[in-house]
Amino acid sequence: MTREGNLEAPTRHPVDWKNPSFYDEGACLHEMERVFDICHGCRRCVSLCQSFPTLFDLVDGSSTGEVDGVAKPDYWKVVDQCYLCDLCYMTKCPYVPPHPWNLDFPHTMLRAKAIKFKKGEVGAGERFLASTDVHGQFAGIPVVVQVANALNRTKPMRKLLDATLHVHPEAWLPDLAASRFRWSAKKQGAATAVTNGERTPGKVAIFATCYVNYNEPGIGHDLLKVLAHNDIPYEIVEKESCCGMPKLELGDLDAVAQHKEANVPVLARYAKEGFAILSAIPSCTLMFKQELPLMFPDDADVKRVQEAMFDPFEYLMARHKDGLLKTDFKQPLGKVSYHIPCHGRVQKIGRKTEEVLKLIGQRVSVQLNTVERCSGHAGTYGVKTPYHPVAMKIGRPVFKAMAMNEPDYISSDCALAGHHIAQGMAQQGAPASKLAHPLSLVRIAYGL
Repeated sequence: MTREGNLEAPTRHPVDWKNPSFYDEGACLHEMERVFDICHGCRRCVSLCQSFPTLFDLVDGSSTGEVDGVAKPDYWKVVDQCYLCDLCYMTKCPYVPPHPWNLDFPHTMLRAKAIKFKKGEVGAGERFLASTDVHGQFAGIPVVVQVANALNRTKPMRKLLDATLHVHPEAWLPDLAASRFRWSAKKQGAATAVTNGERTPGKVAIFATCYVNYNEPGIGHDLLKVLAHNDIPYEIVEKESCCGMPKLELGDLDAVAQHKEANVPVLARYAKEGFAILSAIPSCTLMFKQELPLMFPDDADVKRVQEAMFDPFEYLMARHKDGLLKTDFKQPLGKVSYHIPCHGRVQKIGRKTEEVLKLIGQRVSVQLNTVERCSGHAGTYGVKTPYHPVAMKIGRPVFKAMAMNEPDYISSDCALAGHHIAQGMAQQGAPASKLAHPLSLVRIAYGL
């Protein structure tokens, strides 16, 4: 007898992307119809993103009032609204595996995106936006950085970006860094003594990520200061490429595989040598923890990297449980509104950043307001011309909640979400608050 819903933890099937049938459009549309029919009968996920309201509006406006009345070409409207946050799968859907209905909405959308990409229906602008390690190469070149950052704030340039790359004129865009993180950070820390804990390796390898390297190196430097303060030896990963998440969201799975081939052999060496691998961007961490293992389930090195990969706050909290984290916090943080990003929530690690902030609050003043809901930014989705207004609409409840009690700091593990929230709060007329990454808050609390 079929159960109504799951009472078990969700499990994931590998992504069969190398099978030619994966790209069979007819078979994919048939699976989408099956999935959409289940979603239509449930509707629990209507508040998560725009995919579900789009689907339900199509169904409700069809001649039959059911999924069979929706024209197949309209399915792509649902696909285009999915930014693979994974919240429906990990937090809402009662029909994911091991339920016999075997519903995986995000990876069904991923399959559809991959088909769309293979058909050449993804524009040059979208492909460029997803090439973070390409446009990031201009970072660290002084004249180029100054000119590019200045131009990106002008209305004529924003109109040009709208016309050429379909970047919304009002969407926040990150500056290029004057100096890249990998150029300015010491390749190794001063600490040398390795103290392993029951839960944590005593030495750390830092996967810088495109965003920290090219846009906000201060996040990476604050992580290094926190590690150094705790006498944890660290190394900057010898070389790295993009994690592949932007390409995954685009459906360019061959490019994901290319990035994997560049990163995994390097990271696997660190894993074999007993390093914990830390990435300060949740989407990058999730890529190595979940998506690459599902795309390459038989690759032993991918598995090694998966097991060695930590979210920074997952590592710090585990270090604390090992009795090896210093709690000599000196500087009060005051009122902090902290946002938990989607790609942090679906890592199955709990609310580790919140736990560290509460740990700080045991020594110095911290009034913490935690907001656990999608900000709407979702990587490149929130800057694209068709979707930026939708992203702001999705984020409105977050903007309002983050502004409660007029915080001294607003913060999110996802730096892009943090800036998106700051923009949304400003548009709602909230008093200005300092935007600081949670790693920066820990550094400040230590008095470093």
